[in-house]
Order: sequence, then C-alpha cells, then structure tokens
Amino acid sequence: MKSEGEQRAGLLYGIGAYGMWGLVPLFWPLLKPSGAVEILAHRMVWSLAVVVIALLVVRRWAWIRELLGEPRKLGLLVVAATVISVNWGLYIWSVNTGHVVEASLGYFINPLVTIAMGVLLLKERLRPAQWAAVGVGLTAVLVLAIGYGQPPWISLTLAFSFATYGLVKKKVNIGGLESLAAETVILFVPALGYLVWLGASGDATFGPEGAGHAALLAATGVVTAVPLVCFGAAAIRVPLSTLGLLQYLAPVFQFLLGVLYFHEAMPAERWAGFALVWAALTILTWDALRTARRTRATAEALRRADARSKADAKAEAEAEAVIRAQSPDVVKAVGRAGTGTSSGE
Repeated sequence: MKSEGEQRAGLLYGIGAYGMWGLVPLFWPLLKPSGAVEILAHRMVWSLAVVVIALLVVRRWAWIRELLGEPRKLGLLVVAATVISVNWGLYIWSVNTGHVVEASLGYFINPLVTIAMGVLLLKERLRPAQWAAVGVGLTAVLVLAIGYGQPPWISLTLAFSFATYGLVKKKVNIGGLESLAAETVILFVPALGYLVWLGASGDATFGPEGAGHAALLAATGVVTAVPLVCFGAAAIRVPLSTLGLLQYLAPVFQFLLGVLYFHEAMPAERWAGFALVWAALTILTWDALRTARRTRATAEALRRADARSKADAKAEAEAEAVIRAQSPDVVKAVGRAGTGTSSGE
C-alpha cells in the first residue's frame, strides 16, 4: 500500500499533468504564423529528442529488443501513432482557429466514447448508470448538432481518436515513456521529411521568423513530454479512481479558457449541450465512486473473513498440538485406571 506521502506526491503529479494539458491552449497561438501541420511536425520531431534524452537518463533500453520481436505490437503502435497524430493536429488547428470550447467538449465526452467503444468492440457489459450516462451523452450530441446546424465534428473526432488511442495503448501495454518513444520514432521520418520539403519550398517558419520563434517550436517537445512524465509518476502512486476524476481538470481548464480568455461564443443551445454532457459525467462519476466503494468493502470483508479463517485454523492446530503433546500422559492415566478396576473385581 502506498504511503501517505507518496499518494500526496502522486496527486500533485496528476494535478500538474492534467493542469498542463488544460492550459496548453495558451501555448499554441504563440507559434503563429506556423500552420497546424508544421507545428505538428515539429512536435513529433522534438518530442523524439526529449524522449531520447529521458531514456538516456533512466537507462531503459531493453524494451526495444522485446518490441522488435513482436510484430503485432509494432503494428498496433503504428495505429496508435497515426490516431494520435490526427488528434494532435486537429487540436492544434482547433485552438489556433478559435474552436477551443468545441475542442474541450471532445475531451469531456471522451469517457463516454470510451465506454461505448468498450461495448461495441470489447463486448463489455454496462451497469444501468453507465447506460444512462451514455444515453444522456448521445442526447447532448444531438442538441449540439441541432444548435450548430451540423454534428460537432471537431469534438467527435478528438473524442474518437483519443479513445481509439487509449484502446490501442491498452492492448500494447508498454510504459508511457517507451510508448511515446516508439510512436515518435514511427512519426519522425514523415515529420522530418515534411519539414525539409517545407524549408525547400520556402514556406517554413523555423528560422525565418527568428530565434525566439524557433525556440518555441523546439519547445513543443518539452510541452509534449513533461505532462506525460508527470502523468506516469501519478499513475503509479494514486488509485485509478483518483486519476479518473483528475482527467476532467484538462477540459474544464480548456473550456474556461475558451469562454473567459478567448471569448468564444456560448449561445443557449451550446450551454444546453454542455449541461447534458456534464450531467452524463456526473452520473458516470457517481457510479464509478459507488462501485469503487463497494469493491473496497467486498475486498475488506473477504480479507477479514480470510483472517478469521486463518485464526480459527491456527487455534485448531494449536489445540491439536496440545492434545498430541498430552496424549502419552492421558494413555498412561487411562491404563492405570483400568488396572485398578480389574484388581478391585
């Protein structure tokens, strides 16, 4: 069981990770006039540089040989790299074109999409509260679609791409740092090729926009890697249920930035859609906490029953040992009693 100090540190790491992910919309506009695709390419290239440095520090390389011997995992990592590049690129474009609120909605509905994918793809069975949450979430999407005059495709694409990424990562089952390293290696060549082509065509902003702009583009690697490292540190120190609650920090911060800082419009139908999404997440969170409490209570009851069973078995063994230790004296006493009775007759 983790100590109180470790759990407190894990909580701070988790808040740090999701807080940075929530505040990252403040960073992407600083990279203008770079386009979303150029920013994405730099993010891929510089993320690999940061991850390699991190791996050199922790000296974790054995996983590479193991991974190369498993073609199925390599194939899954190609899928993961593809969907996360779609997610990253669309998110950067959304922020830099004034769609921060709609992007935040994508991460609000991501847990609902993950549950739906679990039912459709993994044949998982849902509890009644989870079905209710999914139903309310679908209603929210319909309300938003009517309000927008079209489906909220930015939100849905972000939610489905990230849910797919999570599903693939679950099947690959390797560490966060190692996974990011593998994904950025896969993305490195096309990303670098695009940047070289962009430079050759005279459309690159790395260099012509000055040293400060170049430094900001290089910092995309740090912006990508640091929250992931904090998340990894949190994941090994706090319960999964705590991480599940912390994940809402990022879209909350993004939503508040969209409304209060970027001053994006929030008509009545958008408020209605978001209210339904938040209601669905409230149901989902309540159900998760209730299930976690029941699971802990059941585990504690089983532990106590096991402890009582072991105590009873120990007491029985001790009593049997005492009887065995005393049995010679008892046999002698019975023999003497029997002899005396015979002589009396």
